[in-house]
Amino acid sequence: MGQRSDIEVADELSRRRARTLPLLAIIFLTQQASYLADRYEGPATAVRTVDHVKVGAWLILSIVLLLALTTGGFWFKSRNVRALLDDEVTRANRAEALKLGFVTTMISAFAIYGLLAFEPVSARDAIHLLVTIGVATALVRFGLLERRAHLGD
Repeated sequence: MGQRSDIEVADELSRRRARTLPLLAIIFLTQQASYLADRYEGPATAVRTVDHVKVGAWLILSIVLLLALTTGGFWFKSRNVRALLDDEVTRANRAEALKLGFVTTMISAFAIYGLLAFEPVSARDAIHLLVTIGVATALVRFGLLERRAHLGD
């Protein structure tokens, strides 16, 4: 059996991306639920090393997901395959997803601002929440838009 063409590879990767992004968002949100549950479980205690590891993992995962959203990901594939993956429909879907992620983040910032009148929220927790909401929203939206585009094929 011969090698697959760049077009076939790009089509398979695009379909995989459409299936994977919403799942990544679920994993990302589950990780955050675990972090927040531990954070607010009981009385304030000293910061533990595991807390730094959790925040570090969140930070790295957030950066990687944001880079994948903004660049299209697949950094280790050939330039030609990446160009095929970044077609006009994908760019429009990505722009729509990033727009929704931004708007959701702004609405969440307003909600946190209102919450501050009743409950103190640390800057670190507010940032953590805002980044998580923005990235997860954009991931889910982009994945769903890409799936819809493939269903039309």
